[in-house]
Amino acid sequence: MALLLARVGHPVSTRELIDLIWADNVPASALNVIQKYVGALRRVLEPAVPARAAGSYLHLRGNAYVFSAGPGTLDLVTFRELLQAAQSALARQDRAVALEHYVKALGLWRGPAGDGLSFGSAAMSILATLDDEFHAACAAAAGLAVSLRRPERVIPPLQLAASMAPFHEPVHAGLVAALGAAGRQAEALSAFHAIRDRLAEELGIDPGPALRDAHLRVLTQTPPAPVVTVTRSAGERAPARQEAGLVGRGEELGVLRQAVDAALAGRTGLAIVEGEPGAGKTRLLEEVAAVADRRGALVVWASCLEGDGTPSMWPWEQALTVVLDSLPASAREKWLAGELGRLLEPRDDDAGPPVSGGRSQFRLFEQVVTFIGQASAERPTLLVMDDLQWIDATSLQLLGHLVARLPPGAAIIGALRDRAPTPGPDLSRVLAAASRLPGHRRIQLGPLSLADVAELIRRETGQEPGADIARNIHVRTAGNPFFVCELSRLLSDRGALGDGDASARAGVPSTVRDVVRDRMAGLDDSVRDLLRVAALIGRDVDLRLLARAAGVDFADCLERLEPLRALGLLETGPEDPFALRFSHDLVRESVTETTAGLQAIRLHLRISDALEEGQADDESITERLAFHLSAAGPLADPVRTVEALKRAGRRAATKLAFAAADRHLESAAQIARTAGLPELELSALSLLAIAPRRQAGFGGTTFDLLERAEHLARRLGREVEAAGLLFARLFGAYTFLEWDRLRLVRRLYEQGEASSDPVVRVYGRQAWGLHQWDIGNIGEAYRCFSGNDPALLEGVVSAHSETPIRRDVSGEWPGWLAVVTALHGDAETAKAVIDKWNGPDDSYAVATWAYYTTIIASMAGDAGWAMRTIERWMAAGTGRAAVQQEHYTRLNWYWARALAGDDPAGVAAEAEQLVAGTLVDPPRWGVAYHHGLVAEMWLAAGMPERAGIALDRADQALEAYGQRYAEGLVLLLRARLLQARGEPAEVVRAAAEQARDRAGERESHLFARRAEKFLAEL
Repeated sequence: MALLLARVGHPVSTRELIDLIWADNVPASALNVIQKYVGALRRVLEPAVPARAAGSYLHLRGNAYVFSAGPGTLDLVTFRELLQAAQSALARQDRAVALEHYVKALGLWRGPAGDGLSFGSAAMSILATLDDEFHAACAAAAGLAVSLRRPERVIPPLQLAASMAPFHEPVHAGLVAALGAAGRQAEALSAFHAIRDRLAEELGIDPGPALRDAHLRVLTQTPPAPVVTVTRSAGERAPARQEAGLVGRGEELGVLRQAVDAALAGRTGLAIVEGEPGAGKTRLLEEVAAVADRRGALVVWASCLEGDGTPSMWPWEQALTVVLDSLPASAREKWLAGELGRLLEPRDDDAGPPVSGGRSQFRLFEQVVTFIGQASAERPTLLVMDDLQWIDATSLQLLGHLVARLPPGAAIIGALRDRAPTPGPDLSRVLAAASRLPGHRRIQLGPLSLADVAELIRRETGQEPGADIARNIHVRTAGNPFFVCELSRLLSDRGALGDGDASARAGVPSTVRDVVRDRMAGLDDSVRDLLRVAALIGRDVDLRLLARAAGVDFADCLERLEPLRALGLLETGPEDPFALRFSHDLVRESVTETTAGLQAIRLHLRISDALEEGQADDESITERLAFHLSAAGPLADPVRTVEALKRAGRRAATKLAFAAADRHLESAAQIARTAGLPELELSALSLLAIAPRRQAGFGGTTFDLLERAEHLARRLGREVEAAGLLFARLFGAYTFLEWDRLRLVRRLYEQGEASSDPVVRVYGRQAWGLHQWDIGNIGEAYRCFSGNDPALLEGVVSAHSETPIRRDVSGEWPGWLAVVTALHGDAETAKAVIDKWNGPDDSYAVATWAYYTTIIASMAGDAGWAMRTIERWMAAGTGRAAVQQEHYTRLNWYWARALAGDDPAGVAAEAEQLVAGTLVDPPRWGVAYHHGLVAEMWLAAGMPERAGIALDRADQALEAYGQRYAEGLVLLLRARLLQARGEPAEVVRAAAEQARDRAGERESHLFARRAEKFLAEL
């Protein structure tokens, strides 16, 4: 579409379109894709025009397409018409009218042509040509406006053009001239200096004649008289500059204030600040937070901390606690009784996480959205999140969820480093998704200018720096505000701030680490040791813990810390007088680098002892204790370390932070294995195998660990536990359609048949039933699942076996039985099997019920049943978004909507995209079946070509992965596709009979009956 619009009125051949879009990576179906895209564009542009009709805009000319635009249809055409009108007015010497045409034309532009689109170099050159038209018009309009003494009319488009073309000298010359003519001499000179420096640094050239002339005009013009707003008595000196506020960040602060303004107006605001460490991100956040606070908003801070010792979900524990405290007592009690209580109030970790971890995590995330919504309804709320580069995986998931569903009256402003470390892929994905939301703002904090560095030095030290020293500090710090402050303090202490030569002789450090180490050099050994212990504890330091870990009296600890506060290395916490904070993470990192390896190990052990000594019963220290014991390495008792890591894993899982839980438990298993503690290793690996973490992400590493756990269990003579672990491994293999999954099934089935333990036999039969379901032998799968005594599945078997069935792997077995029972032809019995989950009190039991019921409804072709089920789910409190959270249920929902006539083409396209994004790579259970559902949706939309493509994908998946339970449905849909294409009735009937017979052979009676019904309607 963009390319056709860019070439409006000119034919573009299909060969040219293909080259422009794909360049050297042309797919075999490129021509078909182009034709389908054009058809889709026609339907979007003119939905009322019948299919295959020509329409008014897109026309086929031989083997080329041309876009025709009438008056007022396309802004590019209007822009060019206005430029022609301006030229005509100039030819008539009507310069004022010409300027009006220019202003209207330039006002149509909002940014680069095709902004946000990704094309190859050839296509981008076409769009760049359009930008060149804009730039040329801006330069022409600037000269005209200045000559007419109306420069303010063209300054906004000139600023836009300058931002689009950083090296376009005529545009920048026009901007400098217009700003100067408008009386904005300081801005004009700043604009000239910026383009001059950019040309020199990046291209190695000086400004050309146009820029030099514009600069000279600004220098020689008479500035307008200033407006006097303040009177002073005789002899009173005006301050050189205002002392309060930021230095050099006015524009960035203005952008962030827009996010605050949006929340105060009842809308939503979202802004992200990026920059290198020490660029002033936190200082900027503090400033905008103060603005929001003064204007009556509730300001909530959440700081992400570095290191595995940081508790999972820590930023949210900080932020949500503040929000909770702002609510009435009755509301606080209500929220703490729900999922939020898991996060904000430590609970018994032995209780473990809920079995349905993915849905429980979603429930927590939705509660946070509602919770923030309640707070922002009472008072506009600003959530400030600092140091996002350290955010843990689950906190990041919650951030992405909240950003996408931010309630009115709420704003989020976050900050992160763009290096040291660079943002990880998960954070980058969340930020990319956020950038597509309306009102999103993203700021890159660059270095301070030389003038701003000089001003910052003056504010920091109270002294006017000499020109040489300001330039020296600017060069050595690259304008980094934190480095500037540290170096200027150091030079001030040495009396070298006003003497450039003296500062050079003193050897001004070039990095902040040199500064910190230089400050530490003047400390005595006892204070340095205390500082090193504090740095290993973390950025936030509890003084009681520090005193215990250092083995000093509390009063003595306070006394030793005084020099550190005086040096600016540590500062008092804002709320707790007995807590200190490192002034910057870089300071803490610099201190830890001065700690020798063996010394650090010993200090970690001392910190562990101090944690247990002072807070042994406090669940909140669990993950910190595990971190320090792990860091103590071989000096710590491995049993103690492993048990701490296991507790940390359970604690993290209780908070639904599955990535952190996995990390703790994998570490526990590795330490136990190294120490030769098989019992402990097995217990850690068994915790790792539970379903919630499998739902959160169950990949190759976890599979390897499960196999190791099974090996250990067998070596220790624990047959039932080994079988349960093998079943968990097998479940993962089927989830991701591993090619050799049958090998695992045979192992477990043969073990079950050979075992006298009823639990092992149950595992074996369930595994064999899963395999039969997978390959499409529905009758055999039904007999396997239904043959297992329900009492065994519910745990009564524990009376006959020393080890019960793992609840985490058997919790959804009734759902499997229900689906297979329905496929076997008894949908009513299947409904009864899972209706017990549809209770009034537990919305997540309802979610499980809805998940399996919508699967059965889609298999039965009953869209109404699926929609009623989803309505019940919504009524249970999880809402429409819960359907979108579960990929499979969301696909079933799309299917039901399409068959009910709710924009079938639109939802089919969404479903197709969802299948491609979630089930195809890596392949997951049901990929062929859901390609079939997408085909049925396209048929409902009256688009057999798209249905045929979806069915081809279903056939490919059937062959590639051997999962054939959907084969009967796919064959039936083939018959319906033939009918939709107008094939002869006998051809359609033969295809439908094949579908009926194949389904009947496999005892998939549900699909056989659907085929029979279709045959009866022919």
